[in-house]
Amino acid sequence: MSGYGRPSAPPGGPPGGYGGAPGYQQPQGGYAAPGGFNAAPGGAALGGYNAAPAGYGGQPSAPGGYGGQPSAPGGYGGPGYTAPPPPQQPMAQPNLNQIFASVDKDRSGMISVNELQSALSNGTWQPFNPETIRLMISMFDKDGNGTINFQEFGALWKYINDWQNTFRYYDRDNSGSIDQNELQTAIASFGFRLSPKFFGVLMRKFDRTGDRTITFDDFIQSCVLIQVNL
Repeated sequence: MSGYGRPSAPPGGPPGGYGGAPGYQQPQGGYAAPGGFNAAPGGAALGGYNAAPAGYGGQPSAPGGYGGQPSAPGGYGGPGYTAPPPPQQPMAQPNLNQIFASVDKDRSGMISVNELQSALSNGTWQPFNPETIRLMISMFDKDGNGTINFQEFGALWKYINDWQNTFRYYDRDNSGSIDQNELQTAIASFGFRLSPKFFGVLMRKFDRTGDRTITFDDFIQSCVLIQVNL
């Protein structure tokens, strides 16, 4: 997937560095929390979330100058981009060395497609879409060896964090997935004006559950494909 190129840093982003843990543990019934990294070393969920944090679902207040709507992360340069809203509550700075070590299961100093897939959750019991994994690795794999080293991991971590904030913002009904109306709202806010017929095709392509919604991993892939092809 070298054709996607390497993204610049996502525009803006949560203040204060990486903004805390970008992920949630696999849901244990009830609300399906949006995806991200599964667990920190020792099995504790990153950020301690089993469900949506308090206040999730309402429109987060945008920081001064951001205008209230988050952008798609990645710095692709579509019109009207602003920074994603910051987390509702300030979180502790993550220990990226510790997180990297927990993902790097074979202790090779590199994170492979399989290792990254195992570390990420899409908020369902299905595996994280391997195409999305390969897409993200290709975007941050600066040396072209098909894996992510520690230096590359920091940028990838922030990218996933920014996408999760964006996903959370547009999941207006707190369902843990994005329906067609929510997807249209998100894509329109990124500056793209596309027909309802196009969104119908997009939903059919990325709806892997058959319930006319898309999960966190497929949301990333669908938005990136629109950004780089339109």
